[in-house]
Amino acid sequence: MKRAEKNKIGNSSRFWGGSVFFICLCLICPCTALGDIYRYIDAQGVVHFTNTPTDEGYTLYLKETQVHRISARSKKFKGGPDAYDNIILKAAKAFGVDQALIKAVIHAESSFNPNAVSSKGARGLMQIMPQNDIFLEISNPFDPSQNIMGGTRYLKRMLTRYNKKLSLALAAYNAGPSAVDKYDNIPPYEETRTYIQRVMSLYSRYKGS
Repeated sequence: MKRAEKNKIGNSSRFWGGSVFFICLCLICPCTALGDIYRYIDAQGVVHFTNTPTDEGYTLYLKETQVHRISARSKKFKGGPDAYDNIILKAAKAFGVDQALIKAVIHAESSFNPNAVSSKGARGLMQIMPQNDIFLEISNPFDPSQNIMGGTRYLKRMLTRYNKKLSLALAAYNAGPSAVDKYDNIPPYEETRTYIQRVMSLYSRYKGS
């Protein structure tokens, strides 16, 4: 969905750029020692997290109670490339989307972590934004089945909208269809172009496996 409207279903490059430190805090440090988490976005748009802010530019991102909940979810995470094959196959059959493509998108969006939460609030395996839950028929974005079915539903819509032109469908999944329509092509966003290349590479890998 649109950049402004949804900041993409899963702002994956920002997630892995800024949120990696946050996830490490949750997984490595004892939860009781974390306290509140603060966030700062620098001039380049890179997101930084810390539990010990040293600059007034940092703003409160998560209260300690929220950190406890995310940490608990992360510790329960167990999965990998083959963990959701049954659900992916079901979604592929339901929506007529290549299962290798679904798997590639999941890999690019969350690296198969069903509990992933991006800095923009996108959640789950296919990084669904809260405002999209209703029309994608999702009540629990952290449920792998609901998330994969919902994400595949949207991916199918983009493939149909852009006449099965995969690069445009992926651009719309990442930056939103309004951005694709505006430029009548892949938007000139480095993040989107990198995203498409990554998904295409992963798609080729899973297609051949």
